[in-house]
Amino acid sequence: MDQEAIKETLMVDDDGVRLDLFLSDYYENMSRTYLQKLIKEECIHVNGTIKKKNYILQNGDKIEINLPKPQLLKVEPEDIDIEIVYEDEHLAVVNKPRGMVVHPAPGNYSGTMVNALLNRLDTLSNINGVIRPGIVHRLDKDTTGLLVVAKNNMAHQSLSTQIKEYKAERFYMALVHGHVKDNQGVIDLPIGRDEKDRKKMAVTEKNAKRAITNYVVINHYPKYTLLKLQLETGRTHQIRVHMSYLGYPIVGDMLYGRKENQFNFHGQLLHAKRLTFIHPFKKVKMDFDSDLPADFQKILKILEDE
Repeated sequence: MDQEAIKETLMVDDDGVRLDLFLSDYYENMSRTYLQKLIKEECIHVNGTIKKKNYILQNGDKIEINLPKPQLLKVEPEDIDIEIVYEDEHLAVVNKPRGMVVHPAPGNYSGTMVNALLNRLDTLSNINGVIRPGIVHRLDKDTTGLLVVAKNNMAHQSLSTQIKEYKAERFYMALVHGHVKDNQGVIDLPIGRDEKDRKKMAVTEKNAKRAITNYVVINHYPKYTLLKLQLETGRTHQIRVHMSYLGYPIVGDMLYGRKENQFNFHGQLLHAKRLTFIHPFKKVKMDFDSDLPADFQKILKILEDE
């Protein structure tokens, strides 16, 4: 199937946000560098005129986007073992292992899930350009679990829209430090870039987006709580940031949590356990569930035996 260009018009409903940051938040699966390149190449207009990447948007601005037909993929296929739990001509669902980066980045084009997918699947969408083929949504390197991958651009657009409009459901399991008092709750706290450390996200009102995480307590242990969480929004590091902010960081999370834990475990105990969405072409509900990885189960067994 030939891969198509994309034309889209966005209306701005916020003041004081840079053009490149606004686009980066909207196109969560496109890198900010790539979007800045499109701005520089005059593929993006505001109110019919060309603006620079640092143009400050005003409420009511009209952004016209003409994404060019992506160039041919240059990332190489690699024979890396990966668990594909479902596949048809339009999409695939993958169970990502811990320690695997989802897609290549400049200077690091090998060993990723994308390299493995290029070796296993006959085609991938290329809306997100050369280094992110097929990637509709992501998991952090040390988060395990289910991801849906698009094999063509029509499927990609449908799945991406479902995620943006909260029609796709994503459920996670996490082991956190501390005793979460309420048996269930809703965390509704905005997330944006940490002003002190640009590698981190934070709960903040500045240049932030609304972020909603639902949780249910599954089990209490003397020093820990096992949670089931559901994302209503999909901000970068959302669950990790929310739980850390509330004082219940995820076990093994070196960025937002504690540097040490009794299990000497590094790589957050966060697992994307269940994923549901409407098939872009069959129009039926797809529902997938995955077991906790062995290292996660081992730690739970230790806690249950104490």
